[in-house]
Amino acid sequence: GPKRPQDRIDLPAMKEAFRTALTAPVGPKGFGLKKERLQATGTYKDDRGHELDLKHGDVVIAAITSCTNTSNPSVMIGAGLVAKKAVERGLKVKPYVKTSMAPGSKVVTDYLHEAGLWPYLDALGFNLVGYGCTTCIGNSGPLPEPVAKAIKEGDLIVAGVLSGNRNFEGRIHPLVQANYLASPPLVVAYALAGTVDIDLTTEPLGQDEAGNDVYLKDLWPTSEEIQALINESVKPEHFRKEYDGIETSNETWNKIKIPEGSIYEWNPESTYVQEPPFFVDLTPETPPIHAVRGARVLAKLGDSVTTDHISPAGAIPPDSPAGKYLQSKGVRPIDFNSYG
Repeated sequence: GPKRPQDRIDLPAMKEAFRTALTAPVGPKGFGLKKERLQATGTYKDDRGHELDLKHGDVVIAAITSCTNTSNPSVMIGAGLVAKKAVERGLKVKPYVKTSMAPGSKVVTDYLHEAGLWPYLDALGFNLVGYGCTTCIGNSGPLPEPVAKAIKEGDLIVAGVLSGNRNFEGRIHPLVQANYLASPPLVVAYALAGTVDIDLTTEPLGQDEAGNDVYLKDLWPTSEEIQALINESVKPEHFRKEYDGIETSNETWNKIKIPEGSIYEWNPESTYVQEPPFFVDLTPETPPIHAVRGARVLAKLGDSVTTDHISPAGAIPPDSPAGKYLQSKGVRPIDFNSYG
């Protein structure tokens, strides 16, 4: 992070890397914040009416997501063990953090239940929101209004921590500018800490019910603990149960009407996909190649510009050209789906 998946940050360097990024020139590793803005805050009121000051680096999205990471039992069991130890110590996720769990397979929830770890993840707010692409493709949904208001009020550089595989600007959420890719256990840890402006290797991520500091090392499971639970809970029958008959087992999916025939029937009323004009008069014979003259440059781009920057993934803002187009076609913003 904070803007590219290839910019690896070692855990002990995270705090300093974030602070450096705040004032570094705008670019792949910088936000160009002026020094007088470093102490900016936004007032957030929680469900109980308590007021908190949100500040730069506060984590507002923590998501265990992505079929890439959630296909690895080691890190998923590891996340469950971190959650278990945190709950047993009386730790809670900070109230302004939006948490979610979206594995790539139902097998993950099966073995987490088998291992007895699901209730602890659930207790920390890592509730099941679905299977498949969610936060990592921008389907995180809206932030709670008080959180969004505080971010706008303070013009804050807040953070998302997710176990996805891409974190380009604007992809995760329009209001969340700093996004860090982390293993599922670290996603849980940062949700507990509530900020990326912390060195989790030396600073406590919270206090237990007795007021004692709790460190990441107190919650981190050993390789032996993880492997023992994998041996006990990841079983072939989970895979058989979820994948036998997968092509016919979803009644809702099976009821979707689809056009017949080998050639797709374009629907002029569709707001999802229209027939590209480039192929309308295409024939089996290859036409002669002509010189391209008078062509205009559509985009002149520097380094580290991805297809995500050119054609965004993620939520469709109602006031964007795409949003206005959809509304002109009678599509309500709540039904926009996403670019991805």
